[in-house]
Amino acid sequence: MVETTADVRRDIELTRERMSSTLAELERKLNVAEVVREHPWPALALAFGAGVLLSGSGRDIRAAAATVTATKGASSRIGTALDDVVATLVGGVHQVVEQRVNGWVDEIKGAIGAPSRDRSMIASRAD
Repeated sequence: MVETTADVRRDIELTRERMSSTLAELERKLNVAEVVREHPWPALALAFGAGVLLSGSGRDIRAAAATVTATKGASSRIGTALDDVVATLVGGVHQVVEQRVNGWVDEIKGAIGAPSRDRSMIASRAD
């Protein structure tokens, strides 16, 4: 079967669209902040579990000693950068969890007829 130039171009365009959508989906799935935002409790449980396993293994102490030895003291810059990354990650998780909890509190307040935080803040500002 002989394909025309139009058929080949159409096939190429379809392949590009499939690849673009696949790449976009991969990028979305690998976006840690978005995954944490969508699933804060499993992310928190995973982080906690990893921390418990690492703290119990003693590998953190050996890794720190090996890093200091390998970098001959230059690890303070790396440590500062890692501290910033961890602080950003923990701050993001905290913000997401706080938003979820506040949403649940507002839903419960609405269900029992209590004024929500937004309404009570507006009322207190008006005074």
